[in-house]
Amino acid sequence: MRVGIPRSLLYYKYLPFWKTFLTGLGLEVETSPLTNKKILSAGVKVAENELCVPVKAFYGHCMSLRDRGVDALFVPRVVSVEERAYTCPKFLGLPDMIGAVADNLSLPPLLTPKLNQREKPSEFKWQLINFAREQFGLGLLDAVAALESAKVAQRRYEESLVAGRRPLDLLPASKLNRARWRAPVKGRPKRIGLLGHPYNIYDGYITQNLIARLEETGVELIVPEMTDHHVLMEAATDVPKQLYWSYEKEIMGAINHWTGNRLVDGVIYVLAFACGPDSLIQVLIEHRARQHRVPLMSLTVDEHSGEAGLVTRIEAFIDMLTRKSAISAA
Repeated sequence: MRVGIPRSLLYYKYLPFWKTFLTGLGLEVETSPLTNKKILSAGVKVAENELCVPVKAFYGHCMSLRDRGVDALFVPRVVSVEERAYTCPKFLGLPDMIGAVADNLSLPPLLTPKLNQREKPSEFKWQLINFAREQFGLGLLDAVAALESAKVAQRRYEESLVAGRRPLDLLPASKLNRARWRAPVKGRPKRIGLLGHPYNIYDGYITQNLIARLEETGVELIVPEMTDHHVLMEAATDVPKQLYWSYEKEIMGAINHWTGNRLVDGVIYVLAFACGPDSLIQVLIEHRARQHRVPLMSLTVDEHSGEAGLVTRIEAFIDMLTRKSAISAA
């Protein structure tokens, strides 16, 4: 049985876990191609207008996998990944949104395990074990073995990220967002914190190859995945009220950690148009940057984002950082 994993949303965060787990169940796993014009346009046509662009792209990736003849699509319902917190509402309803158009689009059947750790973190284990046993008839020991192998794969992936590598270096066929050259830099290169969800930062088509364009200017990039998850969660507590969205909490932890330890010269915050949680924490991010006098630029992406405007803004932001450093040194 061939199972397709769409290359969008939580793909950039959990692919090693999902792929190892499904392979351990005896399934053949295939991922969709890199996002391109055809995939995004197909998703935009069938998705609701108010959805953010990564979710629209997810529709297109499901259709791409359909065209590749997979037997099922893996679309988990990720409700919560920690106690007393939730993920984005779109992740909660993703199987329902895709399921609503599945018949009209002739999509293959959906595999939709429900993952909810809000009440009991230990439930995560049994939710996946029961999914393996009920959906594929595996015995308890085989299901546990598949889960444990997946945990090891995910841990190694995260350790590699903390060691300085990025999802683009570790995930299959990530050819976009790679710098073709680097401009010569006098003195220490500017260090920029690239803030945002992995599916916003690393999808080279949606962000117009943002990472490559930045690195080609000679800057040094830092992304949230380079910091241990527990450090991010600890840093995220430095807000007036507890955040109830786990992935937004990671973003707040990253900027708090960077600014509090003077690790960056500037921050670029990438968020998707129509993302409610990101829009709300944007106010907190801007306040934090002002407090520590760290320049911040917000980049909002959608299906209409253009290359020319992005390049101009990047160049202006880096020029501003250069002039700021020169004034400070004078």
